Amino acid sequence: MKRILLIEDDPTINQNIRDALVREGYDVHVAFDGLLGERILRKEQLDCVVIDLNLPGKNGYDICRDFRKVNTTTPILILTAFDEIDDKVQGYESGADDYLTKPFYMQELVLRIQSLLRRNNNTADSIQGPVTAGDIVVNPITKRVTRGNVEISLTPREYQILLKLISARGEVVSKKDLIEEIWGRNFDANTNTVEVYINFLRKKVDKPFGKDSIRTRVGYGYYLEA
Repeated sequence: MKRILLIEDDPTINQNIRDALVREGYDVHVAFDGLLGERILRKEQLDCVVIDLNLPGKNGYDICRDFRKVNTTTPILILTAFDEIDDKVQGYESGADDYLTKPFYMQELVLRIQSLLRRNNNTADSIQGPVTAGDIVVNPITKRVTRGNVEISLTPREYQILLKLISARGEVVSKKDLIEEIWGRNFDANTNTVEVYINFLRKKVDKPFGKDSIRTRVGYGYYLEA
């Protein structure tokens, strides 16, 4: 049974989400403030974390950021009442994998969580052993990424996009294919989330090394030039 931590301070929303996830067969742990939620994160082995941004004690951004220092693989879904691009970018930069704006349908939340769990479990299923592109090495077993023997810390979504690009061996990967492969068919194809993540990857994989490996083919998609 998959274990999910829900950190949401609104009692009604917390209960509604918990009930919906329990009906889907998940083992749900709940917290109503950021400090308690963080203590549970440190103590329990979890498969997914759902965090509201505006929390008493410690906000969702800081929880994500600190959790990612010790755990880069467990998927994080952020809930927020805000729908501004700056808030989304800050959430992704803090280590979140997906973003859902209130109000939302419970079925959409369930689908997002299912997608996060499925992508997290299956990323390395079809690839055995390290894959390389020039001096970039990705190990799907350990999920370790290096460039020129320097380790690069990536969030789960950043890692999955990089692995997809490397696996394409220089071929263009469309935005649509990235969305369906990593976020699932129910994700909004009109979102700029992919562009945001590509920018994050360039800042981590290319810029510190003076490289320009992750390329855009306008109107088609993205490719990795070794």
